[in-house]
Amino acid sequence: MAKAEHLVSPKALAADKAAALRLTPVSRETEARLDRYVELLLQWQAKTNLVAPSTLSTLWTRHISDSLQLLALAPHATTWTDLGSGGGFPGIVLACVMAERGGRVDLVERNAKKAAFLREALRVTEAAGTVHLADIVDYVDSVARAPDCVTARALAPLHVLLELTAPLVQKGAKALLLKGQDVESELTEATKYWNIQPVLHPSRTSGQSWIVEIDRLDRRSEGNAAVQYGVSK
Repeated sequence: MAKAEHLVSPKALAADKAAALRLTPVSRETEARLDRYVELLLQWQAKTNLVAPSTLSTLWTRHISDSLQLLALAPHATTWTDLGSGGGFPGIVLACVMAERGGRVDLVERNAKKAAFLREALRVTEAAGTVHLADIVDYVDSVARAPDCVTARALAPLHVLLELTAPLVQKGAKALLLKGQDVESELTEATKYWNIQPVLHPSRTSGQSWIVEIDRLDRRSEGNAAVQYGVSK
C-alpha cells in the first residue's frame, strides 16, 4: 500500500484538519480516532477508490467536518443508521463520536470490498458501530426498531432516498440527508411521490450544499404535489 504522503501532502492535510476542527470541534479522544481513520483511509485509497482523488487534500473539511456537522442537528441522538456507507462518510465519523457518547451506528453497505474497509475502520478506531453487508432495501425492511437518525450521503436522488428511508422515518427516525446544489429541483421531483415538510440546513462546509431534515414522510395522494419547506438560519 502507498504511504499517505504519496497521495497528499502531510502539510496540506494538517492545514485542512486545523480548518475542519475549527468548524466542527471534537474532543481529543474523538480527534485521535479520526486521525487513525484518516491514516487507514489513505492506505486503502491506494488500491480502492473510497473518495474522489481530487478531494484528498481537503479530506478533513470536505468529508469529515461535513459529516460531523450532522451532530448539531440531532444533539441527543445516540443510535444512527447510515445507508450506503461507502468510504465511511458520515457513518464512521459518527461512530467515532458515538464511542465517547455511549451510542452506536449501523453502517449498511452492499459492496463487499467497501464493507471490509468499514469493518477495519471500526476496528482500528475502536468506534461504536456494526457493518451490515446487505442491500439497503433488505436491511431496512428487517429493522424492527428505528434508530434516532438515518443518514445518507452522495447515494441517490432525493425521491429515491425517501423510498429507502421511509420505513425508518415512519417508525420515528429523523432523516438527515446530505445533498448538493440541486436540492430544490430534487425536492420538486420528490413531491411527485411524497408529502414532505423538510427543513433545509445550509452546509457549514460548502456554500452550495444542504442538509435535508425530514421527520415525517407519507406517500402522496393524487392531486397533491405541493411542498412546503423551511430554511434554517
